[in-house]
Amino acid sequence: MSSKDLRTTQRDALSALQQMRTASAVGAALQQIAQAGMARPEGSSASENVVREVGAQYLVFTVDDRDVAVRAEQVQGVERLADVTTVPNVISWVKGVMNLRGSIASVVDLRMFLELEQVPYTPRTRLLSLQYNEMVICFVVDSVSEMLPIQEAVISAGNMRQATIPHWAVPYAAGIALVATRAIVLLDVPRLLFSEKMQHYESLG
Repeated sequence: MSSKDLRTTQRDALSALQQMRTASAVGAALQQIAQAGMARPEGSSASENVVREVGAQYLVFTVDDRDVAVRAEQVQGVERLADVTTVPNVISWVKGVMNLRGSIASVVDLRMFLELEQVPYTPRTRLLSLQYNEMVICFVVDSVSEMLPIQEAVISAGNMRQATIPHWAVPYAAGIALVATRAIVLLDVPRLLFSEKMQHYESLG
Protein backbone atom coordinates (compact mmCIF):
# COMPACT_ATOMS: atom_id res chain seq x y z
CA MET A 1 0.00 0.00 0.00
CA SER A 2 1.44 3.38 -0.98
CA SER A 3 1.90 6.14 1.58
CA LYS A 4 -0.85 8.13 -0.17
CA ASP A 5 -3.31 5.22 0.10
CA LEU A 6 -2.34 4.73 3.73
CA ARG A 7 -3.02 8.37 4.54
CA THR A 8 -6.39 8.16 2.77
CA THR A 9 -7.35 5.04 4.71
CA GLN A 10 -6.30 6.61 8.02
CA ARG A 11 -8.25 9.78 7.24
CA ASP A 12 -11.40 7.80 6.35
CA ALA A 13 -11.08 5.70 9.50
CA LEU A 14 -10.66 8.80 11.65
CA SER A 15 -13.72 10.41 10.04
CA ALA A 16 -15.81 7.30 10.66
CA LEU A 17 -14.65 7.16 14.29
CA GLN A 18 -15.55 10.80 14.86
CA GLN A 19 -19.04 10.22 13.45
CA MET A 20 -19.51 7.17 15.68
CA ARG A 21 -18.41 9.14 18.72
CA THR A 22 -20.81 11.96 17.91
CA ALA A 23 -23.72 9.62 17.28
CA SER A 24 -23.10 7.78 20.54
CA ALA A 25 -22.72 10.89 22.71
CA VAL A 26 -26.33 10.87 23.87
CA GLY A 27 -26.23 7.14 24.55
CA ALA A 28 -23.08 7.51 26.62
CA ALA A 29 -24.64 10.30 28.66
CA LEU A 30 -27.67 8.14 29.35
CA GLN A 31 -25.48 5.27 30.47
CA GLN A 32 -23.60 7.48 32.90
CA ILE A 33 -26.83 8.85 34.36
CA ALA A 34 -28.32 5.39 34.69
CA GLN A 35 -25.24 4.03 36.46
CA ALA A 36 -24.67 6.94 38.83
CA GLY A 37 -25.74 6.19 42.36
CA MET A 38 -27.92 3.20 41.51
CA ALA A 39 -27.76 0.01 43.56
CA ARG A 40 -29.16 -3.05 41.83
CA PRO A 41 -31.45 -5.15 44.05
CA GLU A 42 -30.49 -8.83 44.30
CA GLY A 43 -32.20 -10.91 41.63
CA SER A 44 -33.06 -7.98 39.32
CA SER A 45 -31.37 -7.05 36.08
CA ALA A 46 -29.73 -3.68 35.43
CA SER A 47 -32.31 -2.81 32.75
CA GLU A 48 -35.22 -3.61 35.07
CA ASN A 49 -33.67 -1.46 37.78
CA VAL A 50 -33.20 1.51 35.38
CA VAL A 51 -36.81 1.35 34.21
CA ARG A 52 -38.20 1.07 37.74
CA GLU A 53 -35.98 3.60 39.52
CA VAL A 54 -35.08 6.13 36.85
CA GLY A 55 -37.73 6.03 34.14
CA ALA A 56 -37.27 7.07 30.55
CA GLN A 57 -34.57 9.63 29.78
CA TYR A 58 -35.54 13.02 28.35
CA LEU A 59 -33.50 15.93 27.08
CA VAL A 60 -34.78 19.20 28.55
CA PHE A 61 -34.52 22.49 26.67
CA THR A 62 -36.19 25.90 26.93
CA VAL A 63 -38.55 27.76 24.64
CA ASP A 64 -40.08 31.06 25.71
CA ASP A 65 -38.93 30.48 29.32
CA ARG A 66 -40.73 27.13 29.47
CA ASP A 67 -39.14 23.76 30.09
CA VAL A 68 -39.77 21.41 27.19
CA ALA A 69 -38.48 17.84 26.87
CA VAL A 70 -38.14 15.13 24.24
CA ARG A 71 -37.26 11.47 24.58
CA ALA A 72 -33.49 11.04 24.46
CA GLU A 73 -33.61 8.36 21.78
CA GLN A 74 -35.20 10.89 19.42
CA VAL A 75 -32.29 13.32 19.83
CA GLN A 76 -29.60 13.03 17.20
CA GLY A 77 -27.41 15.78 18.59
CA VAL A 78 -27.02 19.21 20.19
CA GLU A 79 -24.85 21.77 18.44
CA ARG A 80 -23.82 25.38 18.83
CA LEU A 81 -25.10 27.71 16.19
CA ALA A 82 -23.18 27.02 13.00
CA ASP A 83 -23.15 28.28 9.44
CA VAL A 84 -26.57 27.81 7.87
CA THR A 85 -27.03 28.01 4.11
CA THR A 86 -30.13 30.01 3.25
CA VAL A 87 -32.66 28.60 0.80
CA PRO A 88 -34.77 30.84 -1.46
CA ASN A 89 -38.57 30.79 -1.59
CA VAL A 90 -39.23 29.15 1.77
CA ILE A 91 -41.22 30.39 4.73
CA SER A 92 -39.40 32.63 7.21
CA TRP A 93 -39.13 30.08 10.03
CA VAL A 94 -36.98 27.84 7.82
CA LYS A 95 -33.55 29.40 8.34
CA GLY A 96 -31.89 27.20 5.71
CA VAL A 97 -29.97 23.96 5.63
CA MET A 98 -26.76 22.72 7.21
CA ASN A 99 -24.36 19.82 6.91
CA LEU A 100 -25.11 17.60 9.89
CA ARG A 101 -22.31 15.03 10.07
CA GLY A 102 -22.37 14.36 6.37
CA SER A 103 -26.13 14.72 5.82
CA ILE A 104 -28.08 17.80 4.78
CA ALA A 105 -30.75 18.81 7.32
CA SER A 106 -33.28 21.64 7.37
CA VAL A 107 -32.88 24.24 10.12
CA VAL A 108 -36.08 25.54 11.70
CA ASP A 109 -36.32 28.40 14.20
CA LEU A 110 -38.69 26.85 16.75
CA ARG A 111 -39.80 30.20 18.16
CA MET A 112 -40.78 31.41 14.71
CA PHE A 113 -42.46 28.11 13.87
CA LEU A 114 -44.56 28.37 17.05
CA GLU A 115 -45.33 32.05 16.31
CA LEU A 116 -43.67 33.28 19.50
CA GLU A 117 -41.99 36.61 20.12
CA GLN A 118 -38.59 36.76 18.46
CA VAL A 119 -35.53 37.39 20.62
CA PRO A 120 -31.87 37.74 19.62
CA TYR A 121 -29.75 34.62 19.62
CA THR A 122 -27.42 34.34 22.62
CA PRO A 123 -24.38 32.21 23.53
CA ARG A 124 -26.87 29.75 25.07
CA THR A 125 -28.84 29.31 21.83
CA ARG A 126 -28.51 25.79 20.50
CA LEU A 127 -29.32 23.68 17.47
CA LEU A 128 -31.25 20.61 18.57
CA SER A 129 -31.51 17.90 15.92
CA LEU A 130 -34.52 15.61 16.32
CA GLN A 131 -35.06 12.38 14.46
CA TYR A 132 -37.95 10.01 13.91
CA ASN A 133 -37.62 7.23 11.35
CA GLU A 134 -35.81 8.85 8.40
CA MET A 135 -36.87 12.44 9.19
CA VAL A 136 -34.22 14.69 10.77
CA ILE A 137 -34.71 18.42 11.40
CA CYS A 138 -32.52 20.85 13.36
CA PHE A 139 -34.39 23.26 15.61
CA VAL A 140 -33.03 26.52 16.96
CA VAL A 141 -33.97 26.57 20.67
CA ASP A 142 -33.30 29.09 23.43
CA SER A 143 -31.05 26.71 25.40
CA VAL A 144 -30.49 23.08 26.29
CA SER A 145 -30.22 22.38 30.00
CA GLU A 146 -29.99 18.73 31.02
CA MET A 147 -30.71 15.05 30.59
CA LEU A 148 -33.46 14.11 33.03
CA PRO A 149 -35.08 10.78 34.02
CA ILE A 150 -38.87 11.08 34.09
CA GLN A 151 -41.06 8.32 35.49
CA GLU A 152 -44.42 7.45 33.95
CA ALA A 153 -46.12 8.15 37.30
CA VAL A 154 -45.43 11.89 37.07
CA ILE A 155 -46.67 12.28 33.48
CA SER A 156 -50.16 13.57 32.79
CA ALA A 157 -51.42 12.93 29.27
CA GLY A 158 -54.93 14.24 29.84
CA ASN A 159 -56.52 17.34 28.33
CA MET A 160 -53.76 19.10 26.41
CA ARG A 161 -55.61 22.39 26.72
CA GLN A 162 -55.26 22.59 30.45
CA ALA A 163 -53.80 25.84 31.77
CA THR A 164 -50.41 24.31 32.62
CA ILE A 165 -49.60 23.75 28.94
CA PRO A 166 -48.93 26.92 26.90
CA HIS A 167 -51.21 27.33 23.91
CA TRP A 168 -48.32 27.14 21.44
CA ALA A 169 -47.35 23.68 22.69
CA VAL A 170 -50.83 22.12 22.65
CA PRO A 171 -50.75 20.79 19.04
CA TYR A 172 -47.41 19.04 19.62
CA ALA A 173 -47.57 18.02 23.30
CA ALA A 174 -47.62 14.40 24.44
CA GLY A 175 -48.26 15.37 28.03
CA ILE A 176 -46.81 17.25 30.95
CA ALA A 177 -44.49 15.99 33.67
CA LEU A 178 -44.52 17.36 37.19
CA VAL A 179 -40.97 16.98 38.51
CA ALA A 180 -40.47 18.56 41.93
CA THR A 181 -41.67 22.15 41.39
CA ARG A 182 -41.27 22.05 37.61
CA ALA A 183 -43.94 21.52 34.98
CA ILE A 184 -42.16 20.15 31.90
CA VAL A 185 -43.98 19.99 28.58
CA LEU A 186 -43.26 16.69 26.83
CA LEU A 187 -43.03 17.15 23.10
CA ASP A 188 -44.41 14.54 20.70
CA VAL A 189 -41.58 14.47 18.14
CA PRO A 190 -43.42 12.57 15.37
CA ARG A 191 -46.40 14.90 15.69
CA LEU A 192 -44.08 17.89 15.30
CA LEU A 193 -41.92 16.56 12.47
CA PHE A 194 -44.82 15.21 10.44
CA SER A 195 -47.30 18.01 11.16
CA GLU A 196 -49.06 19.54 8.18
CA LYS A 197 -47.43 22.89 8.90
CA MET A 198 -43.94 21.37 8.92
CA GLN A 199 -44.56 19.45 5.71
CA HIS A 200 -45.83 22.39 3.64
CA TYR A 201 -43.17 25.06 3.85
CA GLU A 202 -41.40 24.70 0.51
CA SER A 203 -42.33 27.45 -1.90
CA LEU A 204 -43.96 30.77 -1.27
CA GLY A 205 -43.98 31.90 -4.84
